[in-house]
Amino acid sequence: MSHLQISIIVNGTEYHLETPSNRTLLDILREDLRLTGTKDGCRVGECGACTVLMDGQPVNSCLVLAGQADRHEYITIEGLSKGDQPHPIQKAFMEKGAVQCGFCTPGMVLAAKSLLDQNPNPTLDDIRQALVGNLCRCTGYSKVVEAVQQAAMEKNHE
Repeated sequence: MSHLQISIIVNGTEYHLETPSNRTLLDILREDLRLTGTKDGCRVGECGACTVLMDGQPVNSCLVLAGQADRHEYITIEGLSKGDQPHPIQKAFMEKGAVQCGFCTPGMVLAAKSLLDQNPNPTLDDIRQALVGNLCRCTGYSKVVEAVQQAAMEKNHE
């Protein structure tokens, strides 16, 4: 198995890692960096539980190989809060009851952040489209959509 030297920035911290070329960004985040908020769901890019922001865009980290991850910047769910203060999107999810078991929540929050960074005044259809790649078995999605709407109404969702 060949190994690669990669450099990635995760939540503002630069990492230089040696890793087998067949490993995924999901494995690197969870196993090497111990950022377990990124969930291991389906491993085929269908559920969205492993969603992270890669250079500001949502990606399924289970589909990003180590070589593809090199020289990019990532934000995981751990990188959103400021100390003990949850990010406004996280706060909206809590206030609206948009979390049940919590397994899909990190991916949904990051998908919502990407949407609101690009479109601070999304329509209902925009919100639904942004979340289409994130599956949830618990919430029924209405509270998730309400949470994203609430976060959009807040001036500071950065």
